[in-house]
Order: sequence, then C-alpha cells, then structure tokens
Amino acid sequence: MVFAHYMLGLTVNHTYQDWEDEIRAAKECGIDGFALNTGPQDHWLNEQLTLAYQAAERAGGFVLFISFDFAFEWPVQQVVDLINRFKYSPAQCVVDGRPFVSTFEGPQWADNWPLVRQATGDIFLVPDWASLGPHGVGQKLDYIDGAFSWDAWPKGCNHKMGPDDDHLYMEALQIEKPGIFGTPNNKHKYMMGVSPYFYTNLPQWNKNWYCSSESLWYDRWQQILEVQPDFVEIITWNDYGESSYIYDPHRDDQVVPGADAYVKGHSHDAYRAILPHFIQAYKAGKTKAKPRENLEDVAIAWYRRTPASAGHHGETAWGQGGDALAAHGAKDVISVVAITKEENTVTVTLGDGQPREFQTVRGSSYFEVPFDENTLGPVRLQLNGQVTEGPDIHCSCEDKVNFNSVVIQVPGRM
Repeated sequence: MVFAHYMLGLTVNHTYQDWEDEIRAAKECGIDGFALNTGPQDHWLNEQLTLAYQAAERAGGFVLFISFDFAFEWPVQQVVDLINRFKYSPAQCVVDGRPFVSTFEGPQWADNWPLVRQATGDIFLVPDWASLGPHGVGQKLDYIDGAFSWDAWPKGCNHKMGPDDDHLYMEALQIEKPGIFGTPNNKHKYMMGVSPYFYTNLPQWNKNWYCSSESLWYDRWQQILEVQPDFVEIITWNDYGESSYIYDPHRDDQVVPGADAYVKGHSHDAYRAILPHFIQAYKAGKTKAKPRENLEDVAIAWYRRTPASAGHHGETAWGQGGDALAAHGAKDVISVVAITKEENTVTVTLGDGQPREFQTVRGSSYFEVPFDENTLGPVRLQLNGQVTEGPDIHCSCEDKVNFNSVVIQVPGRM
C-alpha cells in the first residue's frame, strides 16, 4: 500500500468538502490512504480527524491512520483514546486485523506502547524512529511490528541518495525477500519514505536548509521498485513549510508564517502526474515503471525560478547539518521525467533559446536541461504535440534566493 504523510496541524479551517477533494485527488493518482500527522496541542484535532474519517468512509477504497508526532509530549491516555475512537471506522487502515499506527520519532516513548496495546486491544505499530538508525531500530523489535524510515533525502553536501539504508532497515527487521520457495512469512514490515523535494527557511524553528532534489522524485521511485518494501509513504502531501508538498495550498492559513515567501507561486500539483505509473509498477512487483494503458503519455518538469547565484544565499545550508551553502550545491537545471508507452520525444525550450529534444524509452525517462544567467525566460514543455508553458526563470531576487521548485506537466491538468 502507498500512503501520503498528511500534516493535520495545517487544517484549522478545513471543511468536509476540502477533505473530499483531497481524498479524491489522492485516489486518482493511486494513493491508498493518508498518514495523519497529529500533535496533541491543536484545538481542532478532534473536529478534523472526524471530518477526515467521515470523508474517507464516504469515498470508499481509501484508508487513514494516525501518525503521532513526538516532537510534542503525548499523554498515554490521549494516545489510547484517539486509537480507540477511530479503530472501528471502515476507513481505518487495518493490518493483520489490527489498527495501523505510526509516528514521527518518539523512541523515548517506547516503554509506553505495551500499555497502549493493552488498552486498545492491540495495534499494528510501524513508527518512524529514524533518529536511532537501522541498527538502533533493530534493538527494539519487541516493541514494534515494523519500521518507517524518514530518511528520504540526500544527506548534507550530497547530490544523490541510494537505497543502502533501506536495505539496512530490512536486515535489522529480519525481513527476507521472496525466493524460490515463495514469499516468507516475515514478522516485521518495512515502510519506505519517498519525497519529491526539500527546502525550508523558518528561523522561528531554526530551520534553513535545502536537500538536493534535482533528480530525487525519479531516483527514489526507482529505488522503491528495486527494494520493494511492504509499504510506501510519500513525504509529504501538504508540508508547505518544508516544500515537500504534492498538493497545493488552497488557503493562506494552510501555510505556516514565513513559508508563504517561498511557497506562493510555486505549484507542486504536477508532481502527482507520474504517480499512477510508478505506484502501479510497485504494486505489481515490477522493477521498472510501466505506463498505464488507460492513461496517455505524460511528462513533468520541475525547476527553481532563479539561478542559485542570482541573489543572497540566505545562509541556507546544503542539506540538514551540511557544512556548505546550498548556493554551492544546488544545480541550476530543469529536471524532466517522462512516462511514455513507446519511444518518443520530449522537447524543452527555455525563453528564446533553441529547443532541446530528448528521446524517451518505453516506460520512464529522466533528463536535465541546464540554465544560467544567460538562459532565461519561460519554460515550455512539449510532448505529443501538446505544449505547457511554465513560469519564467529570471535573475531578480527581492530578498534572497528561493530554493523551492515550481512544477509543470504536459498534457496540462484538466
């Protein structure tokens, strides 16, 4: 199953219609459910959880589960009450007959989970304890039913990431892969994280870094097809403050103060356009993305709207904990992913420059088009005679470089 991490804390004024719209959009691209990141302090918590579960029940074929955010202190009874409140909902995600539960961090809370199990009639617990690393998680197998890795971005001062840590998690969880004797009955499950992008600049929380994301959305899905984890969680559906969203905000109050400066005008909806193909391949156990026969060819492109050297670097670090500036690590490129049923041609044109043509293969293809201060203007993406024009690349920075991306697709959204 494929889930998307959903920041419930950004829904203070959400309506039932908002939940219906977002669940419909998630289902359309093959996502099976939302992991509802929940903090104990939000006064709208109960109201929004109720609306979410009601909308998912009515939609059908879509599940929810609570991901307890342990950046905050959770009383045991509050955790128990929330699980018990929704565990019998038809929309509750259930694995092996038990309600699925996850976390953002919280290994220090591990000793409380046996109490929660007893008070709820048991749960299927797959926490994110990435701060412990694979080996540390492997020392706590008696507490959990699986593990979720939040490590979905390149580390500081690295352009790329590989699946090595994912394999280490699977080893720590004692997961055996299918072999000639069939599929083993693994006790523990692994949930692998995938994200399209990361940039945050929120001084109030001491957060200011960019993780290399030029080919991340493509690379990480390729790694998912290689690793074939038990579950996949997209990070995120709507974390606008960290630029990892794949669903655009529809109201200003959905964006945390300070993030509006780099989120406004930077649509990420088109990241979802390639998901039906990758998700179908993952669920079928394929190692390569296979175009869905009922969908037409598609291409997406994402890019920053200025060169990294166009303005002040804003002290933004290259990766979390990185000791270099993002301005020195970010590549000035237009990143393109195409999904085509046969060999085809994708054309990218920047401003008044010469069109750049790329030949696709059957399945998924990735290309990059470099830009600099001398190659500016709107970005045009062409496939099968259809053209989408995206916002221009320019050299004008009012304050500092915005390291967020804008994403376009062809054919355009209906």
